[in-house]
Amino acid sequence: MKYNSGIYKQQYKYKSFFPALINKPYKWDDPKINVLLEDARGALGELNAFSKLIPDIDFFITMHVTKEATDSSKIEGTQTEIDEVMLPIEDIAPERKDDWQEIQNYISAMHKAINTLEELPISMRLICKTHKSLLKGVRGKNKLPGEVRKTQNWVGGSSIMDAKFIPPHPDDLAELLSDLEKFINNPNLEMPELIKIAITHYQFETIHPFCDGNGRMGRLLITLQLIEKGFLDKPTLYISTFFAKNKELYYSTLSSVRESGDMEHWIKFFLSGVLETSQSSIDKFKQIIKIKEETEKKLLNLGARAKLGKELLNLLYSSIIIDTNLVAKKLNLTYPRANRIINDFLELGILKELSKKRLRNKKFFFEEYMSLFID
Repeated sequence: MKYNSGIYKQQYKYKSFFPALINKPYKWDDPKINVLLEDARGALGELNAFSKLIPDIDFFITMHVTKEATDSSKIEGTQTEIDEVMLPIEDIAPERKDDWQEIQNYISAMHKAINTLEELPISMRLICKTHKSLLKGVRGKNKLPGEVRKTQNWVGGSSIMDAKFIPPHPDDLAELLSDLEKFINNPNLEMPELIKIAITHYQFETIHPFCDGNGRMGRLLITLQLIEKGFLDKPTLYISTFFAKNKELYYSTLSSVRESGDMEHWIKFFLSGVLETSQSSIDKFKQIIKIKEETEKKLLNLGARAKLGKELLNLLYSSIIIDTNLVAKKLNLTYPRANRIINDFLELGILKELSKKRLRNKKFFFEEYMSLFID
């Protein structure tokens, strides 16, 4: 498939890129795409089926969403690690609070957007609403969150004169975003949905419709499309991990579409990411089930307190770092009783004390579970 990627338009002292409209059928020549497409769809189906078999799946979603949020922000330079994300803001160093809040925003924006899918299809209205949540009070908060840009932006370089890439001029955005929205929701296009999602991501990042936060929003959009199109019931796939691990290739394959029309290369890269991260998520769920079974066996040693131990264990799946005050509040216990069950978990080797600086109170974490999500 030779993809006509678009044209450069002369503006005042610079040229902006106007991508080709995408609401049209596609054909491809590389048979590897068909193989990857079949494998990726199969892996997504297995992941979704697997997640349905797990009791109390919602307990385990928190870490999956947190992993996606952390790695998506990491692509753009955020330094916060997943264990730090789980701490309350008062335990975060002042110089890291912006990074911490950015990831919290991503988590919140994803949950809100998924809930909104019940009322709204994926559209610029939904995208703008989600983008506003993403940038609330963080990097980009003064750059019109939730509003399509009215000024020219650029990618890379210290100014527009030495920019690596200059997206479309603001005057072109209405046409391009209308076309993108129609493409996403066009039921008459005879095209596999995963390929449509891949092309959507390329086009969104190329249009760069916002003054800031386009990367985060574009990656979150992938998850929303996978859920809306029925590939996933829950946000159990963290494809940003694949993009972060292959950061240079991620950017270069997107660029190669614009520079040489190599859309097939981008589609293969994207499908490889879906396949790899689906298989990784399946493996994680298998390990989670094993940890759950082994940990519940340990709780039998608590005798009469085993029921309370199960309640604390369920809390740990969503609040992986805890302190005595949190346990007392969440489980409606007195402070001494909360402290005692935490000590039980320490003796059983389920919890470990967190040795981080600046902690206001003693913190404990579910080490074996957290280790699944740390690269």
